[in-house]
Amino acid sequence: MDVIMIVEDDISMREMLTEALTRRKYKVIVAENGREALLKFKSSLTSLVITDILMPDEDGLKVIMKLKEMNPDLKIIAISGGGKAGPGNYLSLAKALGANEIFTKPFPLKALIDKTEELLRSEQSG
Repeated sequence: MDVIMIVEDDISMREMLTEALTRRKYKVIVAENGREALLKFKSSLTSLVITDILMPDEDGLKVIMKLKEMNPDLKIIAISGGGKAGPGNYLSLAKALGANEIFTKPFPLKALIDKTEELLRSEQSG
């Protein structure tokens, strides 16, 4: 069973993603911020990480860098509403740091789930 970590400080977004992925039979680990994510992350267990970018206690860009150091093959989806600068700058930086896919909030949940499943399939076949 694939394990997906969700790193998101917004409780309603975190709960929505957790519920959607759990319904699809994924095991979900949640973290409220980057620091918690880095403490909970197990390279050998986690198949994919969905991380927000703007969060207290370690932002998503640092999380992406540190997770990629621990597991260069890890699949990562970055999501952001962008704060004052807008999401584009942060998300393009996330992509440069190793995120496989990026989504601007709000995004269609189905699109995120479809991309998650596609990335997990590509990991299994590769």
